[in-house]
Amino acid sequence: MSDVLHDARAPVVKVRPEREMATAQRLPYFVGISAGTAGSTSLSMYMVVVPPGGHAEPHFHATYETAIYQLEGKIETRYGPGLRESVITEPGDFLFIPPGVPHQPFNLDATTAARAIVARNHADEHERVVPYDPASDS
Repeated sequence: MSDVLHDARAPVVKVRPEREMATAQRLPYFVGISAGTAGSTSLSMYMVVVPPGGHAEPHFHATYETAIYQLEGKIETRYGPGLRESVITEPGDFLFIPPGVPHQPFNLDATTAARAIVARNHADEHERVVPYDPASDS
């Protein structure tokens, strides 16, 4: 017997993002699941596109975890103090970024966009992103 209570009145919601959303990281995001699109209370899921040769602005997420699944392309994510550490993800790789860890992804392909699914344990599609200056941790 399960201790989980189910509310048969809670809707199942299908979302198909029709347009991109501007973000503080300056990358195109397509909102899938969030408080605004599906009524989620503690989860969000997006698709992010890193243009050919493009990158996000350096940043961190102060209060939530981020999980990334690489669909297409090859991304180098620089992270940690001064962004001195690095990891490369390719299609099929998962990446976990804890709260408060500065990071900046770079698309290593100059001709093809990279795509990834991003999930967070925060339901607000208007991200709480904190800009990060790598020079401040030299």
